[in-house]
Amino acid sequence: MTYPSPVILVGLGEMGGVFARGFLRAGYPVYPVTRNTDLSQTAQLIPQPQLVLLATGEQDLHPLLKHIPEHWRTRLVLLQNELLPKDWQQHDLDNPTVISVWFEKKPGQDFKVIIPSPVYGPQAQVIADSLGSLSIPVRVLKDKASLLFELVRKNLYILTSNIAGIKVGGNVGQLWEQHHELAESVASEVLELQAFLSAEELPQAHLINAMVEAFDNDPEHQCMGRSAPGRLQRALEIADRAGLDVPVLRQIQKLY
Repeated sequence: MTYPSPVILVGLGEMGGVFARGFLRAGYPVYPVTRNTDLSQTAQLIPQPQLVLLATGEQDLHPLLKHIPEHWRTRLVLLQNELLPKDWQQHDLDNPTVISVWFEKKPGQDFKVIIPSPVYGPQAQVIADSLGSLSIPVRVLKDKASLLFELVRKNLYILTSNIAGIKVGGNVGQLWEQHHELAESVASEVLELQAFLSAEELPQAHLINAMVEAFDNDPEHQCMGRSAPGRLQRALEIADRAGLDVPVLRQIQKLY
């Protein structure tokens, strides 16, 4: 009898826990990795895992990618917010598996699905089957262009709701219904930043409609989390590098 190769899970937070449950239900052994784990030693013990899921926060991704063992590099799965192809390409990673996560997991509560989570890459079907075992819907994408669209869509959703929420608070349903002009203005400036970062011309109207679909599926989702000020600050730093005006974002910054 042959057994499935193990999954390496880097990051044991709320999101990592959901994925761990899915992998275990799908029959994959899960090997957890904490901040204090020596990755090179783990790679010697498990040189050929099924995949290596990096379930850390955005701020930990780049330091982690610098130290990924060589023979794990073709098996990576990324799920961070504010992710774009440049984030893995700068580490000479050509084709990781990437999922845009559209379910929430908060302490003491089970996961909550907003819309199906799109995934692309060599391990896409493993991810789809594993999350599917928990009844979390996943869409396997056909190409890299579709992945870019979905990553920008998620970034647009997070940045627009967080940054506009600094000014008006409330939830995304209220944001779109009661502060429509502000939301569209913030979204337009966010898309300018996303176009600069991705070096691509983006379908603005299509992306805004896709963002609104997510708003409509969970209108009670709160706009402003604790990460909102940091996201605004990073957005303005990108605007400065790109030479973009983004006047609405700069006006919101003055509220602090």
